[in-house]
Amino acid sequence: MKRANLIIGTRGSKLAMIYAENVRNELKKYFHNEIELKKIVTTGDQKHDQRLSEIGGKGLFSKQIEKDLLNKNIDIAVHALKDMPTVETQNLLTNNYLKRNSPNEILISRDNIKFEDLKPNSIVGTSSFRREYQLKKKRTNLKYKLIRGNVDTRIKKLEMGEYDAIVLSKAGIDVLNLQHKISQEFSVEDIIPCAGQGIIAIQCREDDTEIRELLENINDLNSRIVANAEREVLKILDGDCDTAVGVYANINNGKVDLAVELFSVDGKQRYFLKERSEIDQIKISSRSIGEKLKQQSKGSYKN
Repeated sequence: MKRANLIIGTRGSKLAMIYAENVRNELKKYFHNEIELKKIVTTGDQKHDQRLSEIGGKGLFSKQIEKDLLNKNIDIAVHALKDMPTVETQNLLTNNYLKRNSPNEILISRDNIKFEDLKPNSIVGTSSFRREYQLKKKRTNLKYKLIRGNVDTRIKKLEMGEYDAIVLSKAGIDVLNLQHKISQEFSVEDIIPCAGQGIIAIQCREDDTEIRELLENINDLNSRIVANAEREVLKILDGDCDTAVGVYANINNGKVDLAVELFSVDGKQRYFLKERSEIDQIKISSRSIGEKLKQQSKGSYKN
């Protein structure tokens, strides 16, 4: 590659910067000139007191970064895949991923109490309807309250007494070396994660063949397979921030296990499907599960 340098665009949070640094370190193995990290402030980073759906949806974390990518202010964008809209932005391409971090959910409580031992009416902070409804399956005698902000902000709110416990993605906790804070880890069978959880996505311009070739060098093939499988289900469901759906694909003995859990808007109805398919058939399987769940739910998962 003849370029003098590369610019990677990322959100400015501590976690996002670490993810971008990981991408830079991988790229340095194949690109030996300067690689700059550019912090980009997104609307999602500025507004912490409302659900994402109330202020514009998942695109709030990626729209400004994508704008810089389209305008050629940056060459590459790094995102947490779970924060990206399901439909790709025109003229951009997201098809390269780092090795998946933990997809699991964890609980952090003020007194290091496990979920099942929390006192009735304890306040549990969660950022999504999916987590809230999944937790309500286990316990209905707790109070579930919206929590937004980066990991440090959420933990601070917990420690200040605003919540008795909070539920977070384990991937971020691991990257920030905060494992000592964990009170309990849920299995992916216990709480099915959102699509793309734990996967770092790398985006570029669709017509930038040089960058596309470069990114292929650092792509993790297993992550690509499961990322595409999980997001295909979301596309069929037309999933957005308010869609309470868990989607998890896992490669096991050369085949893909795909589990999907979908809730009605009010959380009272649950629909679940799990299928195993060959890797080269996973797209068909993902679409099939999505279509079956749409039919079973009769659209009750959408407002």
